[in-house]
Amino acid sequence: MKYTLKEVKQNILKIYDELTPVEKSVADFFLSNTKVIDFNSRNISKLLYVSEATLSRFAKKCGYKGFREFIFDYKKDLSASVQEKDFSALAMRVHDNYLKLFDESYELLDEPQMKRIANLVNQCKRVCVYGMGSSGFVANEFRLRFMRTGLYVEAITDSQMIQMNSALVDEENLVIAISLSGKTKEILAGIRLAKKRNAKVVLITANKNVKESEYCDEVLYVAMSKDLDSGTMISPQFPILVMIDVFYTYYFENDSFFKAQKHKETLSALNVTQNEK
Repeated sequence: MKYTLKEVKQNILKIYDELTPVEKSVADFFLSNTKVIDFNSRNISKLLYVSEATLSRFAKKCGYKGFREFIFDYKKDLSASVQEKDFSALAMRVHDNYLKLFDESYELLDEPQMKRIANLVNQCKRVCVYGMGSSGFVANEFRLRFMRTGLYVEAITDSQMIQMNSALVDEENLVIAISLSGKTKEILAGIRLAKKRNAKVVLITANKNVKESEYCDEVLYVAMSKDLDSGTMISPQFPILVMIDVFYTYYFENDSFFKAQKHKETLSALNVTQNEK
């Protein structure tokens, strides 16, 4: 069994949250690309509709001297393939890391806080969940799960939509902002603006030094592992999903009969729709 080394992609993921929207479009291309093409800066700038200066800045943010050095390593990653060794040992490392994160997640649990957040959700008319990148997947998962309990939830994963939404929320809305690193500029800006609009704000993060926490009604901390930054061994969403599962349990216990009925009605509606196709 073979796998491809992706050191350059790991470097991109480590600084992804710190990139500008234009630089993120460059990052998205190199993260998703699997083909060897003409990586000349002029060709890439035309392909992505960005300037060569943008490519240079992007490469330097990734830790390279310039775009040429970035491409040199990137091309090696595309062509390099190594034989995987000792699968059982690697699987055990993943297993141990998951157990460690489970234990750390349990230690971070704050039952009174879970109940306070559940009350915030119950008291609002609408929940807006902000998340980008891997946190965007979590935002969509949150929306799918909680809508089934009768809650009106929006998952907002686009930077411009986050800006617009945070300018429109009010005191009847709850914003749940997700940023594992606590450094996603668009998310932090959304928090500040939403609070100015008198919305309730909950931040989910692993960073205990987020300045914007002063704008939040609650900060829900999740476990962190060095492998989460790059997503090389454990999915970055995992510790957030663990906390959301715990919170879902607390929330569901509050007026569980009504929510169970709504959940049943939602599933029935889905079954009807599928049968009509």
